Amino acid sequence: MGLKPDHWIRKMVKEQSMIEPFAEMQVRNGVISYGVSSYGYDVRVTDEFKIFTNVHSATVDPKNFDTKSMVDFQGDVCVIPPNSFALARTVEYFRIPRSVLTVCLGKSTYARCGIIVNVTPFEPEWEGFVTLEISNTTPLPAKIYSNEGIAQVLFFEADEVCETSYADKKGKYQYQQSIELPKL
Repeated sequence: MGLKPDHWIRKMVKEQSMIEPFAEMQVRNGVISYGVSSYGYDVRVTDEFKIFTNVHSATVDPKNFDTKSMVDFQGDVCVIPPNSFALARTVEYFRIPRSVLTVCLGKSTYARCGIIVNVTPFEPEWEGFVTLEISNTTPLPAKIYSNEGIAQVLFFEADEVCETSYADKKGKYQYQQSIELPKL
């Protein structure tokens, strides 16, 4: 990156509509921060969640996922049960350029409360809303706040474009519009 990282992000957003909606500055007044940060972008979570439940005693199987193991919830605050997790999606829609790879990490504000966002990459030319996996590792219920920061996306630009992008592979999570459950 020849530009300062935060300038590079703003430039990529303007040139390639990389993040929509886009907050050019970090927003933090009374909320868990989101928007441009020094080396990345802090994403928000919508008010739609899928919370794991044991009501139907379903077995979690990534090859044959049983939707009865989750309940849908919509609201300003999602409470994740102790030692459980929820799926959610970002407010922001991403279009990752062919020369860029990202890594999405949980924010320290949540991590300090025992709430972990799964580390996940966005591969070159991946596009869509991000499905986030949010784990409550504590023995207590945990709150997640809608439309506030949940994770940080770090951007890595290569000197050359990749040989095979996520779009070239016709990746199974391309163009996600909602919370996506596991696919084989």
